Order: sequence, then structure tokens, then C-alpha cells
Amino acid sequence: MAADYLICTATDLESTLLRQHADPARVEIVRMGVGPVNAAHAVTLAITRSRPHAILICGIGGAYPSSGLHLGDVACADSECYGDLGAGSPAGFLDLRAIGFPIVDGPPPIYNVLPLQLFPSARRVPFITMSTCTGTDAAARAIEARTGGAVENMEGAAVVHVAAMHGIPAGELRGISNLVTNRDTTAWRITDAATAAQEALLSWLAQH
Repeated sequence: MAADYLICTATDLESTLLRQHADPARVEIVRMGVGPVNAAHAVTLAITRSRPHAILICGIGGAYPSSGLHLGDVACADSECYGDLGAGSPAGFLDLRAIGFPIVDGPPPIYNVLPLQLFPSARRVPFITMSTCTGTDAAARAIEARTGGAVENMEGAAVVHVAAMHGIPAGELRGISNLVTNRDTTAWRITDAATAAQEALLSWLAQH
């Protein structure tokens, strides 16, 4: 029997509360590992095995400088974007639309930005997936200006991409563990952010 929801987390820490409190009759939880390849592989295997009705990503993320988000806040993605998938040029970064390579043919074709269908938080902002975590204020502001993104992560776009290829609705919820600026791990609040995201998702699941 297909699960109502496949919940995807990159690490065990991001699913501790979910494993304790989510209804196993409705929810399957998969630990993907870090990065887009691990995410895509794990989600594809889970879809093939379980045929979920919907996919939810839960975890932590970094907030870009002008996002208005603070440590411990929770937000969901109103879109996901591959922030570094494209080509460099003397004029700057070229995304997939600029070079003519959609990741999903459509119609309509999808380039770097992927739509989501589920919104497990009242606060909805654009999410950006990067293969390399941004570690300087200058780079963060450049990515923010180029993409319009608010929250950075390392797996979301890959999961939403696979969901789109299989026609499965998806949503993504993250707690803010750090500000995306000059890298300083002493300022991060990873456990608090992971807890906040899971509590928010459990609340949403109880209502859906």
C-alpha cells in the first residue's frame, strides 16, 4: 500500500522527532545523505518501492542576508532552484534557460527553477540548492541577487526534480540554522533548526 507521504531528510538529526511521532501508517521516512546525487538516488528508489502520494523534504538551511529570516525560523519553499547548474561566461553565470537545456522537457519546459505543490508553512520563500555551501558574504549576496533566493540547501532541487519527473506533488520545509555569510560554524544552531522544522511538519501533518 502506498504511503500518503514520503518524508526525505539528509541526515538522521533532521528526522529524529519525525521517527518518534509521525504515523507510520501514513508516512515513510527516508534518510537520503547529503548532496543532490544522494538525494536523487534515495528518492528514486523510494518512489519505485513505495509509490508515495506526495513527497516532503524536511531539514535545515541557511538564510541569505536580505531574506528577513532569522536563526530558528521555519519556512517552506514556494520554488526550488538549481543555483549553480549552468555555465560560466565572461558576462557572468548563465542558467539553463540562457543556454537552452531544460531539465524537464514539459510542457512547459523546466529549467533551473522547479515549482512545488505542497506548502507546509505559512512563510513561503524561494529556495536555492547549491552543491557547494556558500561561505562568504560577497558570494551569498551575488547568489541572492542573481536568483532572488532566500534559503540555501544542498538537496531540495534534486528531490523536487525527481518528483516532477514522476508526477508526484512535493513540498519542502526547513529551519534556519545559520545565516549565509562569512563561514562561522560557532554561530550555527543546527539542532534547534532541525527541531523547529520537524515540529512544524508534525503540526502540518496532523492537520492534513
